[in-house]
Amino acid sequence: MTKPKVLFLCTGNSARSQMAEGLLRALAGEQFEVFSAGTEPKGRILPEVQEVMREIGVDISSQYSKSVSEYLGKAHFAHVITLCADAEENCPAVFLGMGIHDHWPFDDPAKFDDESRLTRTRRVRDQIESRLRSWLIAQGMTPHDHR
Repeated sequence: MTKPKVLFLCTGNSARSQMAEGLLRALAGEQFEVFSAGTEPKGRILPEVQEVMREIGVDISSQYSKSVSEYLGKAHFAHVITLCADAEENCPAVFLGMGIHDHWPFDDPAKFDDESRLTRTRRVRDQIESRLRSWLIAQGMTPHDHR
């Protein structure tokens, strides 16, 4: 049986969508094929994002920043979830028209000032995890406890 594909989209694919990808794999990875991409990828994952994910036992070291164009015409996604207004506005319509589309806006850790970046990135991570747990429960699934 083929697992449904889930695509998380944000602008830079350096923070929010990377956290969502790693968290969904940790919470229910055997149920889905999980991907992330950006409308304007930064080419790297923020070090603070990698750190806050390690803190909760989620390893995203094998993930990388990539463009949404990598998936154009190559994959059909059962779920497309945008995580910022920019991705919602600038994502190719082909993705927003396939499967189930949700929009879950979160603050962008790439825009946080250096002094509060780690604390605020943890907050966004926890918000994304909470939203994913609720989403999985609504899908009739029990999320794993990864911490």
